[in-house]
Amino acid sequence: MRWQPAYVALGSNLSDPRRQVEAAFGALAGIAGTQLVLRSRLWRSKPMGPQDQPEFVNAVAGLLTTKAPRELLAQLQAIERRMGKAEPEVRWGPRLIDLDLLAIGDLQADEPGLRLPHPGLHQRNFVLYPLAEIAAELWVPGLARVRVLRDRVSGEGIERLAARESGDD
Repeated sequence: MRWQPAYVALGSNLSDPRRQVEAAFGALAGIAGTQLVLRSRLWRSKPMGPQDQPEFVNAVAGLLTTKAPRELLAQLQAIERRMGKAEPEVRWGPRLIDLDLLAIGDLQADEPGLRLPHPGLHQRNFVLYPLAEIAAELWVPGLARVRVLRDRVSGEGIERLAARESGDD
């Protein structure tokens, strides 16, 4: 398979979420046949689901990969398991780490367990704001450019963490 771009959303709201997201960036960099080439800053966001849980730390990684979509998804799920992810007790509940495959090149898929682009991508500010930092001109198949999608969602409840807070220099 040829090298192609892929984008992964990272999120955590348990056990030092900044540290969890940073560790996930490191794990993404270690996937064979894949290179971590871009990373957004860290963002703080209100939970999408039940509001009686901690705020999330979110980010997006830009990868180059030779992996097929299912192979890359399996690698993301393996990283989640290694990092201790357990299925939340309630939908959209607290989580130690969450890695969502947003898009791979211009591929579209609607299969059990694999939908590309990610079905919630165009509605989630905690995905679109960090994704726009690293790929504002990315065309999301069947939708629009990331910057257009970002401008369609509210910025309410999300803020970029300051450099010292996010670990960036």
